[in-house]
Amino acid sequence: MKKNQSGTVFSNLIWRLLERTGAQGVTFVVSIVLARLLDPAVYGLVALVTVFTTLMQVFVDSGRGSALIQKKDADDLDFSSVFYFNLVMCSLLYVGMFFAAPLIANFYEKPELVPLVRVMSLILIISGLKNIQQAYVSKHLMFKKFFFATLGGTIGAAAIGIFLAYKGFGVWALVAQNLFNATVDTIILWITVKWRPKWMFSFQRLKGLLSYGWKLLASALLDTGYKELRQLIIGKLYTSEDLAFYNKGSQFPKLIVTNVNASIDSVLLPTMSKEQDNRDRVRAMTRRAIKTSTFIMMPLMMGLAVCAEPLVRLAITEKWLPAVFFLRIFCFTYAFYPIHTANLNAIKAVGRSDLFLKLEIIKKVLGLAVLVATMFISVEAMALSLLFTSICSQVVNSWPNKKLLGYSYFDQLKDMLPQIGLSCLMGGIVYCVHFLGLNDWLTLLIQVPLGGIIYIGGSKLFHIDSFEYVLGILKGYLKKKKTKDA
Repeated sequence: MKKNQSGTVFSNLIWRLLERTGAQGVTFVVSIVLARLLDPAVYGLVALVTVFTTLMQVFVDSGRGSALIQKKDADDLDFSSVFYFNLVMCSLLYVGMFFAAPLIANFYEKPELVPLVRVMSLILIISGLKNIQQAYVSKHLMFKKFFFATLGGTIGAAAIGIFLAYKGFGVWALVAQNLFNATVDTIILWITVKWRPKWMFSFQRLKGLLSYGWKLLASALLDTGYKELRQLIIGKLYTSEDLAFYNKGSQFPKLIVTNVNASIDSVLLPTMSKEQDNRDRVRAMTRRAIKTSTFIMMPLMMGLAVCAEPLVRLAITEKWLPAVFFLRIFCFTYAFYPIHTANLNAIKAVGRSDLFLKLEIIKKVLGLAVLVATMFISVEAMALSLLFTSICSQVVNSWPNKKLLGYSYFDQLKDMLPQIGLSCLMGGIVYCVHFLGLNDWLTLLIQVPLGGIIYIGGSKLFHIDSFEYVLGILKGYLKKKKTKDA
């Protein structure tokens, strides 16, 4: 039974990784092309608007999707009730953004933001149509559906964005790319997923789901508001170019983190929720998720940090070199995101959304204090403060699981140390290539394979548990696939 479950989890994780890797891979290539065609100031304008649309996007899910996934016996009445509630809420959110557009433009002192806000905010309504379909796919572990929906939208949006940028549409190329992606993604998901809302609605069911979800909504608002507050402050106190460099610095590491973290997050919650009454199983899943995600994430982030300068210069030209500093900061910050995800999913899976909210309040009070202390110093100082808060957040997120699961932060740190140590060793050796004074292409051609050889070789030499686990699961999966095809 457990073996079959491991195979199912791994199969869904593979599909989720393929979806995220494919989509983000295309997005990465397109972002390079667009960064070459467009000025940093153009990216800065879109980032100013994204601060508000991202915050509103939190209300689209606001924990209701997670509540449907967590509820053991969620049926059509639950899904339909949340669908109609979401649709009404998203429409109201768009109306609010439409009329708030002049206020946002006045805040930034940029009148050209009014039409941008009104058009970009349409993504809220599109997301409202897609949200419950996504929850249904996650609930029933049908992640293959995401692959086709996401990739279809991403490829089409790539063509639209590059074409409009080449034709001189500037900022509207980025807007059209985002809207087209979300629209096609939603259409394909509705075609491939057979669930449809029924003509039924229950305030009682909705109330029950909201009682679980409102705490996740408040937590998500705190988290997203805190993250976007940095960009809002940068956009207000500094220049659009500063904001563009800050955002571009996060883009490269975020590309990797989104693939791994979103895959783990979407598969882990429904799987843990099915085992919520068996704390030993939840603890084992949490431990395995932390060890495996650290094994994957640490070397990728370390490698990206040490290769940052030649990579940026080659990919998006020297005009983006100020982003290198931010890129390195985000690498070390994002490296621990899957650890946060595993701990928080364990808390959500056992139904403790109240603890989830308390943790967010503690983390954000600390984060805001650090942000206020650095906001008037420089954008670089604000970025550096993320490192401090990231370390503190690890301790805070793991604290409840010492009691809930018997898995303390000290235990988690012991599980992570082999991967962290090996990644640091790899990073130190790879960075030394920089001192040879070679051109950027040759430097990267040496650094990338050298890093892979050192990390994989070291994992085998030191018998890193996660290396042997991933290798074993992968071999078993491929063998099963081969047998099935035969």
